[in-house]
Amino acid sequence: MTDRSRDDSVEDAASVRHIPVMADEVIEAMAPRAGTTHVDTTLGGGGHAERILESSSPDGRLLGLDADGAAIARVRDRLGSRFGERLTLRQANFRELAAVAPEAGFGEVDGCLFDLGLSSFQLADEDRGFGFRTGGPLDMRFDTERGIAAAELLATLDRDELTALFRRYGEEPFAGRIARAIVETRRTVPVRTAEELAALVARVAPSRAPGRRRVHPATRVFQALRIAVNEELEALEAGLAAAVDLLRPGGRLAVLSYHSLEDRIVKRFLQAERRGCTCPPEAPVCVCGRQPRLRLLTPKGLVPSAAEVAANPRARSARLRAAERLAA
Repeated sequence: MTDRSRDDSVEDAASVRHIPVMADEVIEAMAPRAGTTHVDTTLGGGGHAERILESSSPDGRLLGLDADGAAIARVRDRLGSRFGERLTLRQANFRELAAVAPEAGFGEVDGCLFDLGLSSFQLADEDRGFGFRTGGPLDMRFDTERGIAAAELLATLDRDELTALFRRYGEEPFAGRIARAIVETRRTVPVRTAEELAALVARVAPSRAPGRRRVHPATRVFQALRIAVNEELEALEAGLAAAVDLLRPGGRLAVLSYHSLEDRIVKRFLQAERRGCTCPPEAPVCVCGRQPRLRLLTPKGLVPSAAEVAANPRARSARLRAAERLAA
């Protein structure tokens, strides 16, 4: 099982074994060494954070963020005594990075890591409904003290709004059909649990539609709801911008994404920071004065090796993009 993943789990949280995706490639991209400071903006199970701290021994420091308080508690229990003051933990969404990092003593850093998606622990959580195999109430919030639960969205959005949500965030080809079925169903009984939603989608959407490739027909609907509930794409744009501002010259930014919506945002952001100038192509000279701030380390991105995918199928959809901060 992976530390971060887009698939589902049937294991209990207590039995979850965490394997960080593309760990060797992440360490090579981040290049941690003694005395450096890093931010893991998506702490999860702490697998990547542990590798970074090991590689930056004896005095490298790391700030670990996660919107999920349970993740913070787990990593504190597992790594706190081992790394002591070298590890700082904060419960925060990475959209808050610009404020949280300086407050925690990380005003300038040598590396920022984003490992996007769900942790295996979240997928195994029976109380929040992230995974349709594990089931549970349709909450899907990373931070259960903030925002609107997925069940409330299903209960209040009209058919057109649900259709747009499933298309935008899930790229779901049967968005309209699924939205109509939800609206018809809730007239008599609300859709409140992961099991109920998964069964409804499976009933109205073909399981072998183009592009599904042996995945449950509800996969894209669950993805769309989770992204909407947590405003993930908007948070990603804010977090990436804050990360570049925090990086020292020579510092590294590394991002692991798991689906095309995320990867598109990351790719466009890195390309824009590589170009610098935002003037239209037809302009004879640059008038914006914006200088390139990043050098791409992985122009096309890296994907897991065949050996890693064979050992850990949940890594199959990962793509790693990395860049280095320039002096500008």
